[in-house]
Amino acid sequence: MKIEAALKTAYDAGLDLVEIAPDAKPPVCKIMDFGKYRFESEKREKEQKKKRVIVELKEIQLKLRIDVHDFNTKLGHALRFLSQGNKVKVVVRFRGREMTHTNQGSELMKKFAAGIGEAGIIEKQPLQEGYNMIMIIAPQKAPTTSKGKKQDGENQDA
Repeated sequence: MKIEAALKTAYDAGLDLVEIAPDAKPPVCKIMDFGKYRFESEKREKEQKKKRVIVELKEIQLKLRIDVHDFNTKLGHALRFLSQGNKVKVVVRFRGREMTHTNQGSELMKKFAAGIGEAGIIEKQPLQEGYNMIMIIAPQKAPTTSKGKKQDGENQDA
């Protein structure tokens, strides 16, 4: 169809002539309400943004000579972060002569990972980077259940 004829047809229908594939031979156009199309596409994008989950990386810093209560407090924070769906970056800082005892730092990391237990998975094993030893823990994937189906223990109407 000629461009002039397509424009006349679109004008008579009160719609817009929109070029869909400009690189095609001949170019492909469509007669549509462009304002309505833009509104619906923006609405779809907003819905997709709502469904998207943003995972943050929370950091917990430990020192080699940490006390039991402080360790348990930091462990509790990490468990809370994981339950919220965030990743946790655990950092053990070595200061001064502590650099000669990096094996104690790896033992501390193992103890921390054991404290996390089933709440998270070790995504990145403890690794020495300068004066820091870093480990990243990701939240455990929860089994998904469908919202529409009733559980076995619920009463069903007859």
